[in-house]
Amino acid sequence: MSDIKVSIKNLYKIFGPDDKAMVQKVEEGATKSSLQTEHKHVLGLSNVNIDIPARRIQVIMGLSGSGKSTLIRHLNRLIEPTSGEILVDGEDVLAMSVKELRNFRRNKMSMVFQKFALLPHRTVIDNVGYGLKIKGTAKDEMHERSQKWIDRVGLSGFEHNYPAQLSGGMQQRVGLARALATDAEILLMDEAFSALDPLIRNDMQDILLDLQEELHKTIIFITHDLDEALNIGDNIVILRDGAVIQQGSPQEIVLDPVDDYVRDFIKDINRGRVLDVSAVMEPGSSDAGLDFAATVLLEDAMPAMVKADVTRAKVVREGEVIGEVTLAAMIRAIGRPESHEGEQVTYR
Repeated sequence: MSDIKVSIKNLYKIFGPDDKAMVQKVEEGATKSSLQTEHKHVLGLSNVNIDIPARRIQVIMGLSGSGKSTLIRHLNRLIEPTSGEILVDGEDVLAMSVKELRNFRRNKMSMVFQKFALLPHRTVIDNVGYGLKIKGTAKDEMHERSQKWIDRVGLSGFEHNYPAQLSGGMQQRVGLARALATDAEILLMDEAFSALDPLIRNDMQDILLDLQEELHKTIIFITHDLDEALNIGDNIVILRDGAVIQQGSPQEIVLDPVDDYVRDFIKDINRGRVLDVSAVMEPGSSDAGLDFAATVLLEDAMPAMVKADVTRAKVVREGEVIGEVTLAAMIRAIGRPESHEGEQVTYR
């Protein structure tokens, strides 16, 4: 298991003049609605507990008003919590002095915003290098490092353009390059691709995944789009009314939604593009002569089995057979959740 980079413990955020007293009301059962109606306070976060692994993409998702953007803004203390703990590499962010917090924001975390947040009077290369300038990096080094990330996100030749001369997708590439240029270990992305057209959004997701394969950053990604969450997330947390409803791998959430709220999220997804053969394998070792790596997706495994005219195949990880998968199990798995409710599955 990966080591934990960020640990959020018992985190509450209540908006209102008597916020600390309202924590007890919530602990006694007050809901977001009743807190607002009876006490004129707004529940932003309710007893949030999340351990975020290092060098992975952690997705936090939910509908509008679920608290996801409020949560991510606590990690760099753009919002102060009502109570709770936020630990980064074991260090208490909430105990940092003003100077310590400034250095933490400059060196440890970078943020990519939904609305790009570019400086309109600065060129692309100056926008990308802005964080380095704030850190006091020499001009030649700043431009060299900025150019590297401009090239990496596919904007070579646009270094001296201004944001207004770029498309939305290009502007978001500038925002991503700016966040990466500071070489921060943690990347916060708040609905970073939500304002983009679907094709451009998919392109940006691919760019992010390609970069992550090399850089291995700890990325905390906020979205309301389940397809996006399943595409990029190593782990997913689902929020509702400021509380964590479910957290786990994409496969765990798709195979075992905890309630109707989560089931509504996943009901229309293409399950064959999320689940791999290890998620639905069974004990045993097929003698069919066909085998799949544990990470092969069902949408790729099923046609291969049909072409080979077999109904069973071995599942292999690191050269060892770890089980077998049947065509019937795959067909059940890609059906609607109700069609295999209660079925026992083995996760990776």
